[in-house]
Amino acid sequence: MIVLSIDTSGVDCSACLYDSADDAVLGEVTENIGKGHAELLMGIIEGALQQASLTLQDVGHIAVTIGPGSFTGIRVGVAAARGFALSLGIEAVGVTTLETLAAHHLHAHPGQPVAVGLDAKRDEAYLQIFAADGSPSTEAALLSLTDAKAALADFSGEVIGSAAPLLAGGETGSGPDHFEIATVARIGASKPQGLPKPAPLYLRGPDAKPQSGFALERRSGA
Repeated sequence: MIVLSIDTSGVDCSACLYDSADDAVLGEVTENIGKGHAELLMGIIEGALQQASLTLQDVGHIAVTIGPGSFTGIRVGVAAARGFALSLGIEAVGVTTLETLAAHHLHAHPGQPVAVGLDAKRDEAYLQIFAADGSPSTEAALLSLTDAKAALADFSGEVIGSAAPLLAGGETGSGPDHFEIATVARIGASKPQGLPKPAPLYLRGPDAKPQSGFALERRSGA
């Protein structure tokens, strides 16, 4: 099965074509862009398809990162994945950034549990703990650094991610989180069939909120 994976959850904009039968990456493109995913995503997908010598009609499954991460970026990727899935008549699945980082780490360092902490700014972190087999031991959560440290008080594995220095007592995180887009494809290919359509994982509300006090009064009979 050919899997198209998409990531627009952070500073990277990535696409990958992956053959799950042969565990082979056929084409992948990643650009570190910061913002502007909506303008570049289709070109990046086209670049990955060209590398793989494939067309969208060859794709049998889609995997997309759903967060936590950039509010706007996640919406772009999820909308694209769902649109492709609908037009092609195939399934799309969501993959969290937390499980992606955990899977990448456990592939290189098997046998120990891992905690993934992402720097959410404002003295907060996105945190989730995974067992040695990659299964989640806790739910993904947005926690204050104090609460996150308390949650890891008895944890014996390694803490990874941009919040790891903060959770170890440092004053700054390690910068934007990056991961291989092929890992998203592998996770997506391993998920069971029939899952709900991918939806953004927003553990924090958007920064932009409607202004209050400016609603127009509705007139009766209008």
